[in-house]
Amino acid sequence: MPFSAQHIKAARLHLQKNDPVMKRIIKQVGPFTGKTTRNRFAALVKSIVSQQISTSAARTILGRLHEAVVENPGPTFSVTPADFAGMTPEQLRTAGLSNQKAKYVFDLADKVNDGTVDLKSIHRLDDEQAIECLIQVKGIGRWTAQIFLMFCLGRMDILPSDDLGIKNAVQRAYNLQTLPKPNAVDEIGKAWRPYASVASWYLWRSID
Repeated sequence: MPFSAQHIKAARLHLQKNDPVMKRIIKQVGPFTGKTTRNRFAALVKSIVSQQISTSAARTILGRLHEAVVENPGPTFSVTPADFAGMTPEQLRTAGLSNQKAKYVFDLADKVNDGTVDLKSIHRLDDEQAIECLIQVKGIGRWTAQIFLMFCLGRMDILPSDDLGIKNAVQRAYNLQTLPKPNAVDEIGKAWRPYASVASWYLWRSID
């Protein structure tokens, strides 16, 4: 589901009222422009490919992968499990994926095809159920699942407290001496509930 203007307005008001630091960040960053994506499978493939590499490297590899598996690729990265049928790990490696990431992508396609991960109905699950479903896939951990919930399902109260960008932003915004541990981020984030996803977006933007 896309982020609704009504929910974003409510989130901004809540965050500004309950946390003066977040109020300053919102003023600094400006309007919320986060978007959700409709192609859930493609979003997970992008997350797998992008792990532990630079944004520019990920963009290049995703472009090559798109051309390798889609007959007439458009400007937007859009793949389905069927696109990987008959593909080999060698073909994905030619596109720039490591052997491990190629295995992860195939495992994702297999689990979506056999119904282990039902992306069509995953929005019916609550947050923790959806995370547990997704982490059955090799290469998808809790962080990747949380990002999926935020930017594919439009969940409003997700706080990836172990994300390095979030921790860096919290350290700077709250004048902490050291990088906070996830439990410290969670404690600060209590003031953001039930709009932690919007707070997280603002924290990421604050250090861009």
